[in-house]
Amino acid sequence: MNTKGIKVKNITKVFGKVIANKNVNFEVKPGEIHCLLGENGAGKSTLMSILSGVYTPDNGSIFVDGKKVNFNSPRDSIKHGIGMVYQHFKLVESMTALQNILLGNNKGIFSRIKEKEREIKEIIDKYGFDVDLNKLVHNMSVGEKENLEILKVVYRGARVLVLDEPTAVFTPQETDRLFSVMRKMKEDGCAIIFITHKLDEVMKVADRITILRKGETVATINKDKANPQILTELMVGRKVNLSIKAIKSKLGKEILKVENLKVKDSEGVEAVKGISFSIKAGEVLGIAGITGSGQKELCEAIAGITPIESGKIIFENKDITNIDSTKYFKENIKLSYIPEDRLGMGLVGDMGIADNLLLKNYKKQKGLFINKKSCKDEANFIIKEFNVKTAGVEYPIKYMSGGNIQKILLGRELNSNPKLIVMAYPVRGLDISTCYAIYDVILKEKQKGSAILFIGEDLDVLMAISDRIMVMYSGEITGITEAEKVTREGIGLMMMGRKDIGEEYVNEVC
Repeated sequence: MNTKGIKVKNITKVFGKVIANKNVNFEVKPGEIHCLLGENGAGKSTLMSILSGVYTPDNGSIFVDGKKVNFNSPRDSIKHGIGMVYQHFKLVESMTALQNILLGNNKGIFSRIKEKEREIKEIIDKYGFDVDLNKLVHNMSVGEKENLEILKVVYRGARVLVLDEPTAVFTPQETDRLFSVMRKMKEDGCAIIFITHKLDEVMKVADRITILRKGETVATINKDKANPQILTELMVGRKVNLSIKAIKSKLGKEILKVENLKVKDSEGVEAVKGISFSIKAGEVLGIAGITGSGQKELCEAIAGITPIESGKIIFENKDITNIDSTKYFKENIKLSYIPEDRLGMGLVGDMGIADNLLLKNYKKQKGLFINKKSCKDEANFIIKEFNVKTAGVEYPIKYMSGGNIQKILLGRELNSNPKLIVMAYPVRGLDISTCYAIYDVILKEKQKGSAILFIGEDLDVLMAISDRIMVMYSGEITGITEAEKVTREGIGLMMMGRKDIGEEYVNEVC
């Protein structure tokens, strides 16, 4: 019997009244890539926090190479060869890659720095890491930072890697390079736990897949017995339609025109650098780009939240440049904005649905007194129309799931019959069934004739929903193309700054 590897048996962890893990069983073997799947709140993060020594389990056991161990701190986990790479990087931006790797590893550092650098370069060459040791972290792409984080834990002796959503904002090329590294490490006997919500990536790289649902282990299956539909049904416990039924609609008049727009970020750095584009009624313009390419500032400028430096924003032939969002209703600018930060910018967590609707609609009220009954009626309509799970219209939304909060925000913004909808990552952090419900909502609004600016992370979804795709890199547009005429790889190249991608990345469309 092979006892090598990591095994957790009957792990239970409770926070107050919330059971995060209940009798969870999971194992990963040397030379294996084991994917961990589950919706938000399924218990993945808690389980990995136990395995990395951040939490101690209330019940259950952890075994390393067949021996029972207790992890009372992350140091204990690291001593047993387990390395956790988190979604949020733990790097010092002002230091080089080499300095970050050696940080905290002080034993003989000054006398042996050249020797250590040589050891690190051997690891880079062995596994194919995309890391320049002399490059400042501040100047690195997201993919390079992820590689550096993995290299850092491997250099410190990790033989079991835990990767938490490593490809969330990667280009296709960065994803492929990471998978190449993972496969080489697997061939060398490393065990890799890969947490992701991208089912196509699971099917590409996994050997085995474990699914958690509501804190419990539902199944562990080999990849050859799985497909996206099976995995989705195991995650949510019911059938889910994974198709996106995008229909070509007749385009109407031009709704939005942006001319030579320049916008600075909150630190005064130019984030949008003289870009121009337009959107017509009944059109979805998808925006692809690595996080931080200017998407946020562009959306906020169009929504009237962030002032622009120069250029013009034209809405239905009306110049709305630097008109404050609070004046949009008075100016009859029918624009709805679904921001990235749902509770920070979109809704107020301490309020119920009805009061959050009032924040948007109070200017429509007639007379001296506010008619709360109309807001409650609208709240009940949104609850029914968008299938919101809540205790009532006055129940504080901060106690609801991310999916329900997003449905409320969508319901409020779309119920005003907007002519332009600006959406920034509308499905980020949501479970897969809610994602597809929201995709359906977007396409229904398109059929109604709304112009939609849609910023997303999943390129496959972006290509399926959008009529055209605009790619941003470092505040500039590297390309605008019809969605059906470009490949994922072509979009990936544009996301990395390429403007001339070549004919091999263009689809033939009859």
